Amino acid sequence: MSELQFRTPKGTHDVLPEDHQYMTYIKKAVRHRARQAGYKRIDTPMFENKAIFERGIGQHTDIVEKELFLVTGKREEDASDAQFALRPELTAGICRSYIEHGMQQLPQPVELYAIGQCFRHDRPQKGRYRQFHQFDFEVIGLKDPSLDAQLIFALVKIFQDLRIMDRLTLQINNIGSAENRKTYVDALKDFFIGKERHLSEQDRSRLQTNPLRLLDSKEEDTQILLKSAPMFEQFLTDESKEYHATLLEYLDELGITYVQNPRLVRGLDYYTQTVFEFWDQSSGAQNAVGGGGRYDGLIELLGGKPTPGVGVACGMERIIWHMKEAGVKVPNKDQVDVFVAQLGPEAKKQCLTLVSHLREMGVHTIGALGEASLKSQMRHADKFEARYTLLLGKMEVKEGTIILRDMKAGKQKQMKYEQAIPEVIKLLGQENLDTYVLKDQMGETDED
Repeated sequence: MSELQFRTPKGTHDVLPEDHQYMTYIKKAVRHRARQAGYKRIDTPMFENKAIFERGIGQHTDIVEKELFLVTGKREEDASDAQFALRPELTAGICRSYIEHGMQQLPQPVELYAIGQCFRHDRPQKGRYRQFHQFDFEVIGLKDPSLDAQLIFALVKIFQDLRIMDRLTLQINNIGSAENRKTYVDALKDFFIGKERHLSEQDRSRLQTNPLRLLDSKEEDTQILLKSAPMFEQFLTDESKEYHATLLEYLDELGITYVQNPRLVRGLDYYTQTVFEFWDQSSGAQNAVGGGGRYDGLIELLGGKPTPGVGVACGMERIIWHMKEAGVKVPNKDQVDVFVAQLGPEAKKQCLTLVSHLREMGVHTIGALGEASLKSQMRHADKFEARYTLLLGKMEVKEGTIILRDMKAGKQKQMKYEQAIPEVIKLLGQENLDTYVLKDQMGETDED
């Protein structure tokens, strides 16, 4: 009878040590560029009142209608009329925090960034998970095309740091004000009158609830019809057109290449004016790594005063996939510098002190493991790919010596026990030691 096999829930994945190296690398790039531009780190709860997402993202978006993971309190003291949901994205929660904590009293704009997990009950596919990681930048409190340009520029610099920008294209559009959007939606509905039979069941539903989603439909018949449909730009005010033209001038000034995409609308209700996405050059929107835009009405929708904002979010799993496809190797700081092998109770006792002293000096050290033979421990050292091995047997303990073996060169030498640590540090190089002082590491130690 076979044992019960437990596996990760459908649409989730374990972030194994190899991928954590990529995660850490991405987070460092994000933190570095965020600090350069004056962004401050924020973390919001993983679950919020469901109404925050319904109001902000939109009741008739796929995210709210189909993809929210609902959370209900089981204890009596948790019972309330409010329903909670795991966050499907970070913007709505950050805007709720901006209102709740009176951030409008701070110098504007308030620049915030977040790194964390999000949850969507979506159909799993390549690069798309139900639990995934995002990093997010938000600029709240001021409306200016130069802020949109600076936000996009920060993203471009991060993708360049990660060596994947040449795999991506920046798609950009302007969808005007909420009023422009409403007028365009009405025009789209009028256009599709009498053509409903050519639409799939899902697209017929979208026509009633969220017509803008038809623009990014995957259905071939819908796309053919859209070629004759009214274009969004026909409904933009002069003010929106001028805003967009100014933004493009700023992007040109910054040397950022872009593609103007009049069909790009993004699926969330809170967007106004600027919208943009970074697409995979080979598969387009299907494997986009991120996107964002301006949301000048969102704070008001959530109960605050009218406050402009612009933001962007990027999927970290998608970025890792691109980095691997591009052959990008990230620094591995988890290497084993020294393996300490020992034989006999006295040697093992001495090894514990040696291992702890080496670690304290910044040497990545493994040792004093089990009771295996020295030969077996040396094989173990090979498997850990240790650069050096220190061997301490009964004879060495008695003589006050130790053996240092260079694993790559296959050479070894005997020395006095007290010379071992200085010799190892000399071989590794003082500059390569992994020393840690909390006060010197502010902002660098947080890898979540």
